[in-house]
Amino acid sequence: MSQAPVMPQEAPPALAWPAARAAEVEEALSHYPNPRSAVLPVLWIAQREWGWLSPSALRLVAHTLDLPEPEVFGIATFYTMFNLEPVGRHHLQVCMTLSCSIMGADRLFKHLEHTLGIGHGETTKDGRFTLRRVECLAACGGGPCMQVNFDYHENLDEAKVDRLLETLR
Repeated sequence: MSQAPVMPQEAPPALAWPAARAAEVEEALSHYPNPRSAVLPVLWIAQREWGWLSPSALRLVAHTLDLPEPEVFGIATFYTMFNLEPVGRHHLQVCMTLSCSIMGADRLFKHLEHTLGIGHGETTKDGRFTLRRVECLAACGGGPCMQVNFDYHENLDEAKVDRLLETLR
């Protein structure tokens, strides 16, 4: 008579919430009757803490919310606001949707690639800049638009971008 296989228990996450972030997570959870509904705010808290969402951070979020890890990974990969790799100190996100493209976003992106010596999704060797194409930054009246970390810069051209890069260096 064979016995049913014993299912391995999930390993605990390699990371733990620092006290201040644990309090933020509890606060976020208090706003939702179902913990799974807090997945976006909790992912955001993790990214603010560690700068990006490593596999360990995703595992911690899944464990915290009692969700399957693949579900949390799927959510994190769906939204461009979540970084699954480390990013530079200045995360440059250039809007590439129709309004911004018509206003010169493609030309602006090529200028940034040339100036920084990196392409889409890459980070400069000094870790200062990460460059990405993104969809719709909701600034259609101010295109081309670029988000630098959490700040929006609108009505850009090459000269304005060069001045901005100088202030960021």
